Amino acid sequence: MTLHIDIAGVPPERLCFAASPLAELTAMLHVLAAPDHHPHLAAWSAGVRAALRPELAERLQEAEFLWRSSRADFLLPARPRATLAEELDDVDRLDDDAYVTSALITTCGSSRLFFGGPSPLTDAGARERALDRAQARGTLQEAFAESLLKDPTGVRARVRETLQQCAEAFFDAAWPGLATQLAADIRLKADLRARQGLGSALASVSAAVTLDRDGERILVDKLQDNASSARGSGVTFIPSVFGHPHLVAVHAAGRRPTLQYPVTACGTSGPVPLETVQLRLEALAHPVRLRLVRTLARGPHTTGELADAWGLTAPEVSRHLAMLRRAGLLTSRRRGRYVHYALDLTAASTLGADLLAAVLR
Repeated sequence: MTLHIDIAGVPPERLCFAASPLAELTAMLHVLAAPDHHPHLAAWSAGVRAALRPELAERLQEAEFLWRSSRADFLLPARPRATLAEELDDVDRLDDDAYVTSALITTCGSSRLFFGGPSPLTDAGARERALDRAQARGTLQEAFAESLLKDPTGVRARVRETLQQCAEAFFDAAWPGLATQLAADIRLKADLRARQGLGSALASVSAAVTLDRDGERILVDKLQDNASSARGSGVTFIPSVFGHPHLVAVHAAGRRPTLQYPVTACGTSGPVPLETVQLRLEALAHPVRLRLVRTLARGPHTTGELADAWGLTAPEVSRHLAMLRRAGLLTSRRRGRYVHYALDLTAASTLGADLLAAVLR
């Protein structure tokens, strides 16, 4: 499953890497709203939550649908600015329809309700569908959707004020250090791009982001199948310290495609592709292969030894081992005329984490 971004004919200068204060702030808010996605930030999350004023904690709960499960488009600026205030000013310039549509998609959980259809601000049927969907997702979502549709100006002002209070509470103190890390990553991307080309720069963004052979499409390994075009607009890549493990893609029709990617510390391995995770799960789902794996986990064995141990023929074992090898679950070592196979314990032990990272990405 892949997101395709068409960049045929897009000038190089329109494929830009830039830091965004607003995007990083909302990445931090996502951590606070979904701490189970970010166990490495558990101490930070607990500390910030403990220090929040009760009123601000309540405000964050009111609006958390803008950044909890997915991210409202306007929180990932297609054209990042130097300061949070400037980016919030850009959000204020959106018309109510664009703002409300984006906010309702994250609150109601479906873009199909809104894109290409009538506005819920002016069409009674669209409004009713939005409220029904919000109600199905919970009472807090229903209350937020009702307020947004009744008084979009008031809700927009309250959301901005909430973000500004978060800046005062914890973001402003953290941003200088975060900005330094993000600037270093952006310089790295620029250097790779200048020396080795766009493909290398994208590979350093994430193992889940690649350039196709023709150099005309960016392929993003996401749990979705979709396509968007960057022609006439370009693509914005926003690094994030707090975004790990998520790779957030905004690709709404008529909007400049924007990707927020996690800055990976030196020596940290990249994400395992979703296709590899699927292949490993399929390999282990077969009862015969699972028996072989149980034996190989205890130590190296030859094909003949495995056949004898489980009452199988050597060709049967070879076929099953081939599947396990394709899935990257085996190591092998030749000793004379024999090949000894063993379970790759690292690949097996991280399978759960790899699956979680792939679906969260």
